[in-house]
Amino acid sequence: MSTKYFAVLTQLGADKLANATALGTKIEITHMAVGDGGGSLPIPDTRQTKLINEKRRAAINTLSIDSKNKNQIIAEQIIPEEEGGWWIREIGLFDKDGILIAVGNCAESYKPQLQEGSGRTQTIRMILIVSSTGAVTLKVDPSVILATREYVDGAIEAHAKSHNHPDATLKEKGFVILSNAIDSNSETHAATSKAIKVAYENADTRLEKNKNGADIPNKNEFVKNLGLMETVEQAQKAVPESRTINGKPLSRDVTLIAGDVEAYTKTEVDNKIQNIGSKNTELKAQNGWWKCGDTGIIFQWGYSKGLLGESREWITFPITFPAICFGGLATPVMLNRTNGLVGAYFAGADRLGAWVVIDQAQNTYEESKLFWWAVGY
Repeated sequence: MSTKYFAVLTQLGADKLANATALGTKIEITHMAVGDGGGSLPIPDTRQTKLINEKRRAAINTLSIDSKNKNQIIAEQIIPEEEGGWWIREIGLFDKDGILIAVGNCAESYKPQLQEGSGRTQTIRMILIVSSTGAVTLKVDPSVILATREYVDGAIEAHAKSHNHPDATLKEKGFVILSNAIDSNSETHAATSKAIKVAYENADTRLEKNKNGADIPNKNEFVKNLGLMETVEQAQKAVPESRTINGKPLSRDVTLIAGDVEAYTKTEVDNKIQNIGSKNTELKAQNGWWKCGDTGIIFQWGYSKGLLGESREWITFPITFPAICFGGLATPVMLNRTNGLVGAYFAGADRLGAWVVIDQAQNTYEESKLFWWAVGY
């Protein structure tokens, strides 16, 4: 039996997710909408940009990654009891720019209003499978959240566990044991006021910083213990002023510049860096792309499905052209070629995709894939 209820990424949503993954950015899903499908159960279409007949759109209550499947994002919205009076057959997720990212259908459900004599809050949940949840921002507006019973039960359970009185650590809150010891290195005991007082009194008998060593009892022994006498002796044996460094006498300050050691100056290095072009990027795959880092020109390529006779297929580019697609080419790749003529061409291109068309001039058609190529920026 084929799947009756499902959700899909729209073409715009897939493009946004692909671009976010490639560029290291994120898309932010903020709203969910429901509709009645125009009176019948709709079939989700990747080319949709809106619901067939939207009835309500509001901010998402929760957006999270499934703990059992890291590639599944769960979006949830609660419809309050005072709203309704319509059927729910279609669901859509929108990003902060109002773009339809995903669309799905669901089992038909009527949402009544209170004045109809039957009111209820209704939870709408969509599970979306994506290739990279890291490219989706999991963020909701706390001012619009209505808590489900499941959410409240989980929060109460977590709060109850926090009252098991754990011991405090350097990273976690908890209970500690007080100690009067002043020679302890414990990381689980806390010092009392008495211990701090003893430590303060001991510190008060130490050398004072503002005395600059004047309160040292035996200065000669202090200098000896620091090894300064040996330092003085070594200084007396140091290199005499008659010596030079890089042709410069030691009787004055020695300064080295880049030219002295045949090194580039900062200006020369900056100029060389500016002459280095930007890095090219690409996706080396059967359906892939290549972008010139200097000019921004993008080449994309790929294969269609097997086409037969006079037919066409809409192909979606691996990535969206940021500005424009100039055009492209299509050529047949014969699978079971025996006779006849075959033509192919590339048409109707926009930034998202284009049509590839096959025209077989023969009585017996044979299935053939088309290889296409597009250019833009």
